[in-house]
Amino acid sequence: MTPSIHPVLLCGGSGTRLWPLSRQSFPKQFSKLTGTESLFQGAARRLRGDGFTAPVVITGNDFRFIVVEQLAGIETAPQAILIEPAGRNTAPAVLAAALHLQALDPDALMLVAPSDHVVPDDAAFRAAVQAATARALAGDIITFGITPTRAETGYGYLELAAGADAQAAIPQSLARFVEKPDAATATNMLNAGNFLWNAGIFLFTAATLIKAFQAHAPQVLGPVQAAVENARPDLAFTRLDPAAWEGVPDISIDYAIMEKAANLAVMPFSAGWSDLGGWDAVWQESGPDASGNVSSANATAIDCEDTLLRSESPRIELVGIGLSDIIAIATTDAVLVAHKSQSQRVKEAVAILKARGATQATTFPTDHRPWGMFESLVIGSRFQVKRIVVNPGAALSLQSHHHRSEHWIVVQGTARVTVDGEVRLLTENQSVYIPLGAVHRMENPGKLPMVLIEVQTGSYLGEDDIIRYEDVYSRGQGPKG
Repeated sequence: MTPSIHPVLLCGGSGTRLWPLSRQSFPKQFSKLTGTESLFQGAARRLRGDGFTAPVVITGNDFRFIVVEQLAGIETAPQAILIEPAGRNTAPAVLAAALHLQALDPDALMLVAPSDHVVPDDAAFRAAVQAATARALAGDIITFGITPTRAETGYGYLELAAGADAQAAIPQSLARFVEKPDAATATNMLNAGNFLWNAGIFLFTAATLIKAFQAHAPQVLGPVQAAVENARPDLAFTRLDPAAWEGVPDISIDYAIMEKAANLAVMPFSAGWSDLGGWDAVWQESGPDASGNVSSANATAIDCEDTLLRSESPRIELVGIGLSDIIAIATTDAVLVAHKSQSQRVKEAVAILKARGATQATTFPTDHRPWGMFESLVIGSRFQVKRIVVNPGAALSLQSHHHRSEHWIVVQGTARVTVDGEVRLLTENQSVYIPLGAVHRMENPGKLPMVLIEVQTGSYLGEDDIIRYEDVYSRGQGPKG
């Protein structure tokens, strides 16, 4: 009987190439870029069902509740959620998952996949995984190679060994990994027919991977092993030890292991794949119309061709007239306009905005929290207006502020409000004043989302002006904990 496969979803990264929709505070894997589900939800759905265990997710501290919420949205319970104290690239993350799984099952079979890719044919991908299982159980490291459809310069490549079949339905011998090429090299490799795109998806046993780190990257193994052994539970999460993690090198799994190991094989896959590495890829995967245009619900294309027009807000109507090969993305606080051929340069714009101190570089006006979300509507020199949505049964922390007072006006549902020990219920159209320094909390005791408008006034309105006294989400101090 073939053992079950443990999906390992890598869920970190900032996705700056898809700015302004993807930002550090809410990266692309959590966004609905090409359908009704987020990329993360699509990845989790793809790797579940017969032959798969519940997923192991590796993510950062700020995303842990988003992971839980989005998995619940597709009725999937995680096997474990490992919290990285800081991003250290893919090698430490994958190794941490292997060590975690090996402690539970010495023969654990792992399928490692990024959570921000698109695979249109889930059944075909699961079939490819099953076809590669025997080689992985025999001790090989299987990487998945995508049949190239164009001379792409944004992907790494896999060169097949002599005699290997790029269209085979079983794993093939691999000659080498190839870094992202220039245009001429990419064209030559496409014409050669023995190169595949490197999808960054791997299948192996935990024991096989750990042996590979012992042989090729012992400098990574030591501190990651200590971080896993000294990990501590925190609600439904497992926090890797921060002290040990400080000594973990920042290195990719390709550099640490894949370019050195001899027991490699590649599983060809030709049923479609994209890492959505830029807006040109989103345009391509979104199904352009007869004129090559992709338009969102709040965007209109007039006499345009090969253009992506996307508005993320019903309050912003985006109109393009006479455009060709243009990408235009509008959010409530930022607009991107670029030639499609220049879409890979979006990260340059993000770097410039960061250097200028523009908040749009990293954060959204909408901020997701474990209890719900808030949206900044108006910001002035000494005031801010927010729309706050609290999920049914959820509660904000018991807290106070040094620099601001607040007015709360309930516009939907019922709020249970605590101010300096006094508890009262507020219904629609009722309000309450929170003086500076008062210890307060809001809760939603109802079965529907509760919405209120908050008006803050004071000398400093930053999210880090929060002192928490109690918190059901164990976030500690800081803007998000």
